[in-house]
Amino acid sequence: MAEPVTTATPARAFRLGVAGPVGTGKTSLIALLCRELADEIEMGVVTNDIYTDEDAQILRAAGVLEIDRIRAVETGACPHTAIRDDVTPNLIAVEDLERDHGPLDLVLVESGGDNLTATFSPALVDAQIFVLDVAGGGDVARKGGPGIARADLLVVNKTDLAPYVEVDVPRMLSDASQARDGGPVIGLSRHDASSVAALTDWVRRMTAEVRAGRHTPVDPGPMAPHSHAGEDGAVLVHAHDGAAEHSHTHPGVDDLQVTHTHEHEPAGRG
Repeated sequence: MAEPVTTATPARAFRLGVAGPVGTGKTSLIALLCRELADEIEMGVVTNDIYTDEDAQILRAAGVLEIDRIRAVETGACPHTAIRDDVTPNLIAVEDLERDHGPLDLVLVESGGDNLTATFSPALVDAQIFVLDVAGGGDVARKGGPGIARADLLVVNKTDLAPYVEVDVPRMLSDASQARDGGPVIGLSRHDASSVAALTDWVRRMTAEVRAGRHTPVDPGPMAPHSHAGEDGAVLVHAHDGAAEHSHTHPGVDDLQVTHTHEHEPAGRG
């Protein structure tokens, strides 16, 4: 007698990060995805702001999801701190959201507005979108940086504004593709149905890949430079680039010496 066919349900939702500089349209992109996909995908959102929950309020007011499916994290520090250096507040918010409304297919995690070095820790998200916009300048894409070069998807947003800011969109998209070694790039305008379809199709495909266990999160950038006290009390600042393993000792609680080891994988793109 043949065994019955069963479909395993993943233990948690696909967590998709959305990062990029201030004003590039991250919140409006998330609102767009919610409007387009909420009828077919079970979704939730976690937003990040430094001192407010304004982005969450904007999304709730727009009615793109049930109010309680939109949670806010107030980072209290630079945005990249909460998405890369200490992701605990965001992990708690995502896990609470899944506990209250699960099973979910997709949780979107929006970074606070940051610079071109902003990337999510793979401990927080499974994949990430980096957002630029044409109003930021046509040369931004070719300047590169870990978010531009190695996020799973780069979105060049607000392409409908190009005539008003004198940006050559095809050239900007070409520059972006070169900076990403041919990785996926979408020029997006919420007024252009074909570009909206390209974005939603990418999210559908990535959701299916992650839910099926066919996608492995990859760290898109090197660890940020950091510091600690040396044996003589001097502050040591260093960065890690590529695969390496090292140990170091620094004063811990009650002045005990704490030694720990970091193992760093090479940066890549999923």
